[in-house]
Amino acid sequence: MNGSAMTSGARVTIVTRTKNRPIFLARALDDIFAQTFQDFELVIVNDGGNPADVDHLISQRSEAERSRVTTLHHAESAGMEGASNAGLKAGSGEFVVIHDDDDFWAPEFLARTVAYLDDPAHAAESGVMVRTEIVIEELVDGAIEPIRREIFWADMRQITLADMLKINRAVPISFLYRRNLHDHVGYYNENLPVVGDWEFHLRVLSHSRVGFLDGEPLAFWSQRPQSDGHHSNSIFAKVAEHAQYDALVRDDYLRDQAAQGGLGTMLYLTRVLSEQEELIVAQQRRLDESAAKLDHILERLEALSQTVVVRTSVGEFLKKPMLLMRKLLRRG
Repeated sequence: MNGSAMTSGARVTIVTRTKNRPIFLARALDDIFAQTFQDFELVIVNDGGNPADVDHLISQRSEAERSRVTTLHHAESAGMEGASNAGLKAGSGEFVVIHDDDDFWAPEFLARTVAYLDDPAHAAESGVMVRTEIVIEELVDGAIEPIRREIFWADMRQITLADMLKINRAVPISFLYRRNLHDHVGYYNENLPVVGDWEFHLRVLSHSRVGFLDGEPLAFWSQRPQSDGHHSNSIFAKVAEHAQYDALVRDDYLRDQAAQGGLGTMLYLTRVLSEQEELIVAQQRRLDESAAKLDHILERLEALSQTVVVRTSVGEFLKKPMLLMRKLLRRG
């Protein structure tokens, strides 16, 4: 690993993880230096990618901007969480945030989140997450083209451990937090190739509350379902791994709880949940059977209606000669 030193003293440390994606890193640099809040330092962690691409982009920034950047070049990839930890430990800001190379912010993201945590009313909160928008993108002839947008968890109004236990409700780009949080909950788990941010969020929310800034989106999560290779998202490229490590994280936490309090409560709750699943399956089976019967009845009714139409048509056809004969007889 090698890198350049930075001048300490900034209030916010921004960590940008990147690997062979200069087109996205260029946008990220523009985004970061366009923030209305400028009291930050930037640590770029080039996690096993080509150093020349990163160094070239940094060399194009102004001297004032370059003085606030530290670059860490990993000869080999340390993984997403290893890259996060390396970047965090290289900085010294009171607040920290992970800004991946392909995501971006509204210009006032840092100003709004720092102001929130500076407010004495939020002194007990370890960090703040913001309303986030998913931006579906494609790479077309070397350019980033937005396809559509949608709000991430549009129904979310607060950040709770109860919700986070079900599924990850936040992404790194949306979360600014106090550096001293790592003194209490540790750093990111480098044994997790995926879902590391979710597992970190679980530890954070087990320790303290996290605020939420609602309203217009301040963070934008870039997704590229059709991309592969370096330009892909792990959420699409590593679907199986996400499911695998989601299950392993849950199992690790269950194991820890079992070691502390035994299996009694978990065995009871597991049986209750199993009975509920059996009821749901039985209900679904009854619904399927009812639907099949209804389909059969509708098919018979449709067949019957077609028969009635045919019979009526034949009857009308047979009546016509009789009516004609009657008219002729009356004339005679």
